[in-house]
Amino acid sequence: MTGTNQHPVSFEFFPPKTEVGMNKLQETRRVLGQMNPEYFSVTYGAGGSTRDNTKKVVFDGIDAGFNTAPHLSFGGDEKEAILNLLKEYQANGVSRIVALRGDLPSGFGAGSRLVHANELVSFIREHTGDHFQLAVAAYPEIHPEAESYDTDIHFLKQKFDAGANSAITQYFFNPDAYAFFIERCQKAGIDQPIYPGIMPITNFDNLKRFSQSCGAEIPRWLTYRVESLKDSPDDLKSFCTDFMTSLCEKLLSYGAPGLHFYTMNQIEPTQSICHNLNIK
Repeated sequence: MTGTNQHPVSFEFFPPKTEVGMNKLQETRRVLGQMNPEYFSVTYGAGGSTRDNTKKVVFDGIDAGFNTAPHLSFGGDEKEAILNLLKEYQANGVSRIVALRGDLPSGFGAGSRLVHANELVSFIREHTGDHFQLAVAAYPEIHPEAESYDTDIHFLKQKFDAGANSAITQYFFNPDAYAFFIERCQKAGIDQPIYPGIMPITNFDNLKRFSQSCGAEIPRWLTYRVESLKDSPDDLKSFCTDFMTSLCEKLLSYGAPGLHFYTMNQIEPTQSICHNLNIK
């Protein structure tokens, strides 16, 4: 199945650790799959710690008729292990990969070196040619380890120069951050599509904690508004869905090529946001 919406959408899952979680994910995929997404993507734990579960979810999605893309990073793996995984993906109908720097698993010493995403893209292109559509990560509010805004864009361009086809951004809540980022990318010679990553607001306390570590800024006014509605669950749910719908509308009006939703394996509120956007 491939997307037929005016604005392409994709949905991201993480690989469950239990049978109950897998059953829930299959139902989420079935429901969100009715919106004809371009693809589903499946995350990959630090150092490939979820490799087998990631592979299982990807192959299960392909068997169900959905274009499904694994996330992939070197982590602490040797090139041969990654090459074997690429060959297995090729042989089983995978046509897209989200290529990331990733993180080293715990236990790796200070002398260990992360393999950057541009190197992974080059490696995939070297061994599989143009078989895979490759997406990479982008950071409208700057990667937390970046030296500067311009160097971050420089590293993004390196990923595209190595053969990436598109990028997916870290989530954000300020549409102007995306507009400015795209303007700077274009000035740097980047013309490949950059899809905004959309994080629907569900557990706001968890979102605040994660945002501190990944560098995503939550506007103060949004924090105040959400916290003022904590005692009114229905009002809070309605506000968050409306806010995210408005964010998506603005991004599309700014020329975003489509939307990539971080679903957290939940049907809602992603389904409601998409319906509000007439994506169905």
